[in-house]
Amino acid sequence: MTVYNFSAGPAMLPKPVLAQIKEDIPSFQNSGMSVMEISHRTALFDNVINDAENDLRDLMKIPDNYRILFLQGGATLQFTALPMNLAMRYNHIGLIDTGHWSIRAGEEAEKIGTKVTIVASSKNQDYHQLPNYVDDNNNYDYIHLTTNNTIEGTAFDILPKTNKVLVGDMSSNFLAQQYNVEDFGAIYAGAQKNLGIAGLTVVIVRDDLIGKKQLPSMLDYQALANKNSMLNTPPVFAIYAAELTLKWLKDIGGIAEMERINRQKSSKLYQFLDQSRLFNNLIKPCDRSLTNIPFVTGDPEVDKQVIKEATAAGLMNLKGHRLVGGMRASLYNAMPMEGVTALTEFLDKFETNYWEEH
Repeated sequence: MTVYNFSAGPAMLPKPVLAQIKEDIPSFQNSGMSVMEISHRTALFDNVINDAENDLRDLMKIPDNYRILFLQGGATLQFTALPMNLAMRYNHIGLIDTGHWSIRAGEEAEKIGTKVTIVASSKNQDYHQLPNYVDDNNNYDYIHLTTNNTIEGTAFDILPKTNKVLVGDMSSNFLAQQYNVEDFGAIYAGAQKNLGIAGLTVVIVRDDLIGKKQLPSMLDYQALANKNSMLNTPPVFAIYAAELTLKWLKDIGGIAEMERINRQKSSKLYQFLDQSRLFNNLIKPCDRSLTNIPFVTGDPEVDKQVIKEATAAGLMNLKGHRLVGGMRASLYNAMPMEGVTALTEFLDKFETNYWEEH
């Protein structure tokens, strides 16, 4: 039985990446040492981390005045690190509220004394659409935005217009669709969805925004940049896995090609859901995510049965987040079209049987 993993993260890895990891685990580049044993102070790893930075710059067209950091602590740690590094002038940030993870970012910023103002919200619409943001006259160090909302199933195809610094939590659609890096002062993303395995977080930050104040070393972007992300032992294996994933992405044609594929995958599932009499996606069509697609039947007991039968059929981790219930299919970069086809065929068969019984 073929298994497809629809988890919101950690997510499935590309098969060529898994194959290369398997080969490198006993002896990395004929060194006699496992890839999990190599020191971060060796030329072996210097090549890995430098290649990862160069490939990421190439794929995202990252200008030279942006620093790339390979960090630990997850995107959640960056909820604190970002205001510590960037909220230096006014100690005040604006938050575009699109759901759970944007609110979490604001809560963590407030814990260190940063003032947080919600400048737009779709809470009153149950986060089934994106809010409209319009610049105001307040002085914010930056505006925080979550580009893709993993739980709610919304995403920004077009960024809000602003004359202020924009900071993007891109964790769940990083490298899955194209954005212009220069539209942001900073971007951050956990790796475990589209870039490899858990344990690595990427931060891309503009030079002129950092180095304004002495901070605890492991939270200081300038100190980390000065040491090429190796102020302490970095997540060696996670960076290695990320570099393999970046090379895979380049081999298939880069982010533009990946976005084209992702649009095909998501369109196939949305088209099924839109014609279904049983399953329903509640998100405003123009605001729908390419990568995280929640859907419901309207009956929690039927939802449970769908998940149970899907799991038995090898369609794994379709249970929706506890905040919204139902089901959720995460179609990250490594998910092949065959997985989406298997899912839609399963849902179609389930629906046919359901109506025959009712």
